[in-house]
Amino acid sequence: MTDTTLTPIRFENASWEGHVTSDSTPQIEVLYLNEPLPNVELTPDDDGWSLHIPVPSAALSEGVHCVLIRDEITGRKLGDFTIIAGSPAEDDLRAELALLRAELDMLKRAFRLSQTSQGKP
Repeated sequence: MTDTTLTPIRFENASWEGHVTSDSTPQIEVLYLNEPLPNVELTPDDDGWSLHIPVPSAALSEGVHCVLIRDEITGRKLGDFTIIAGSPAEDDLRAELALLRAELDMLKRAFRLSQTSQGKP
């Protein structure tokens, strides 16, 4: 049995790239909406293989879109990536966390200003 691992490299210009290591030539399957994505490239590289996934334009639209990368032989999940765009992004936990951080920074500044005006160090 081969131990296949996937290391994400970058995601830009509608293209996701990663590095795959395996004891033998990996069989990679990339799924979007439970369908295999076309034009996925797996090429030999230093110490493994380069994985290039062109992101379909349908995934670059409003909503939350997940792409699953798995070993085709074992069915084991190797990785995934998520694309979030449009209105649902407002409800995303990360957006809420960023808002809370901004509010906390604002409160800290107000508290420091209040302390300074009262002559406290």
